[in-house]
Amino acid sequence: MKALVLNGPGEPFSLEAVPDPAPGPGEAVARVISCGAGLTIQHVKAGRAKVDYPRIIGHEITGVIEAMGEGVTEISIGDPVTAYFYLTCGVCKWCRIDRETLCENFGGYIGRACNGGYAELIKLPAKNFVKLPAALDWKAHPAEVGVITDAIATPVKVIRHAGVKAGETVAVFGAGGGLGIHMLMLAKWAHAHVIAVDIAEDKFDACRQAGADECINPRDGNAVEALMDLSGGGVDISIDFVSSTETLETAVQCLGRGGRMVTLGGSGNLFSTHAHAMLEKELVLMGSRYATRQEVIDALNLCARGDVWPLVTETADMDGAEALHERLEKGLVSGRAAILIDGS
Repeated sequence: MKALVLNGPGEPFSLEAVPDPAPGPGEAVARVISCGAGLTIQHVKAGRAKVDYPRIIGHEITGVIEAMGEGVTEISIGDPVTAYFYLTCGVCKWCRIDRETLCENFGGYIGRACNGGYAELIKLPAKNFVKLPAALDWKAHPAEVGVITDAIATPVKVIRHAGVKAGETVAVFGAGGGLGIHMLMLAKWAHAHVIAVDIAEDKFDACRQAGADECINPRDGNAVEALMDLSGGGVDISIDFVSSTETLETAVQCLGRGGRMVTLGGSGNLFSTHAHAMLEKELVLMGSRYATRQEVIDALNLCARGDVWPLVTETADMDGAEALHERLEKGLVSGRAAILIDGS
């Protein structure tokens, strides 16, 4: 099969012929139609996330099952599928209560701990494949269907985790990014008043189209004051996809009474807040990781019903993957991007 192989951190893709994967017991192989290209995997390509090389990255797939190993009963050959990003045990306390993102025996990520979807074939534990709803037209929209597993499922998880209610004010930091713009979409779907916060004003039109009622550039002045004014005294939920010290502190300071701050950024920066303000306002500060398998299924069903639809603004074939990832690295992609692997 053909695959885009990374042979070292920061190196360009190498389009190579590599052996076809063969499924072992409990595994399956899918033919990949498309695979989403986002910052999560760009971090691997750029060397910011460590993996063993050589590695094939990518996890937001649309594919079709081609082979199965012994003992596989959940799927059948010919099933259209996508993939659940986390490699989890399925038996620990957290997996048993549908909180797989806290798995005690976490095995890593598809495209990092094992080869991913930037190839014509992908082999995974069969339980990591998720059958697509019949109403999703994956043949006509393979790129969009593949990115649902992250672009829509992650915001679905945040909506539930933060308890977003109709009429509440939600501020999204990093709103113009690939996840941020879908968070705007899902917050509007939840009937919230939505404020986009981003330093890239050229993305504000896309933010408004996705559901933002107002857009703020924190470089224009006091972002906390602006957010307090727009929300009538304090934001109900602030969602931070940047998670720098500056954005985290702003996201907390702009909260009103009973406010919740959710961080999803992977920067790991320290930030400070006042315990007295947390006490007085009964604030809740929380983290949110990816989504559960059920939330991925729910996201697929939301899209199948037409409630929401992912925004894919750029695609490339395997030969164009390097140039597309250069644009991702520079923050030039609004919405999501994808690599079209099999155009047949």
